[in-house]
Amino acid sequence: MAVVVVVDLTAGPGVGFLPLVSLGPAFAGLIGTWRRTAVIGGVALLLCAGLGVYDGLFETRRGYTAMMSVAGVTVAGVAAAVMRGRREAELASVRSIAEVAQRVLLRPVPRGAGPLQVAISYTSADAAARIGGDLYEVVASPQGVRVIVGDVQGKGLAAVETAALVLGAFREAAHDEPDLAALAARLERSVARAVNGEKFVTAVLVEVRAEERTAAMLNCGHPAPMLVRADGTVTFPEPPAYALPLGLGMHGAEPPSAYRVDFAPGDQLLLYTDGVTEARDASGAFFPLQDRADLLKAAEAEDALEALREDVVRHASGPLHDDAAMLLLRYREPCHEPPGAMPCSSAKERRHRP
Repeated sequence: MAVVVVVDLTAGPGVGFLPLVSLGPAFAGLIGTWRRTAVIGGVALLLCAGLGVYDGLFETRRGYTAMMSVAGVTVAGVAAAVMRGRREAELASVRSIAEVAQRVLLRPVPRGAGPLQVAISYTSADAAARIGGDLYEVVASPQGVRVIVGDVQGKGLAAVETAALVLGAFREAAHDEPDLAALAARLERSVARAVNGEKFVTAVLVEVRAEERTAAMLNCGHPAPMLVRADGTVTFPEPPAYALPLGLGMHGAEPPSAYRVDFAPGDQLLLYTDGVTEARDASGAFFPLQDRADLLKAAEAEDALEALREDVVRHASGPLHDDAAMLLLRYREPCHEPPGAMPCSSAKERRHRP
């Protein structure tokens, strides 16, 4: 509006740019509150009246027409600001509900479980949604620490609903079933009843028992976890035969079976979804996960996983095209505290507490 006034005064009374003053309330309605828009509209009307007198436009209909235009744009801007404010309030409410749903569906995992240090990272392909079809959970069961990381076929609310179903079944069955094969069979029944063959879920199940220093795995069509040894050696333990994804058991495949790998103090096991390994750079190259294993050397598991997540996003040069979940398990070195002393895990957390 200031620019219009300066141009109008510079051009002289013979031209008359005062209708352009309505740009002020027009833009105010796009970015400001309705009160601010009304104030700017009032200022625009005063400027329009002053310029109309200066240009001598009130001797004809042009001046009154310009005033009506500014007034009309102001009313429209106020109405637009009111409706935008309501939509923003509704969107804020929806986002708040989505955050609560995410905390219920993908609740925070414990930082420590038995001999393990645990860290989780979840990057949604849709930043506004904050939730998707990837899933994860850690449960300390009588049989050991049990973990699941999975990826539901498809996107949207249907994928979220299926993810909630799998997590609910896992949280209950992880405490009851004697081994991973029975646990996978129970998850298969739950998913098959709900999706009726229309969807499937790839997943990897892991069970760690402290006394055995091994990790049992059962892979249902999911990317193989990355195992980083204490000496830096990187492997991707694959099963003798992959089981079908959850929800496809009706096709008559052999029952899934677990396999074991050594998992000793100092080792790390990274479980992830295909949104990590299928992240592409500008040339179309996939993210080289094995070459980035050095990023997991940070002292804290959360810092290591955050460094890896940032590298994935940097590799993609922007937002990811698929959800990317990562869960890092670190086998902590054994700790021998004197009698009556604070447990090592608690002492460590207290030392690192802000």
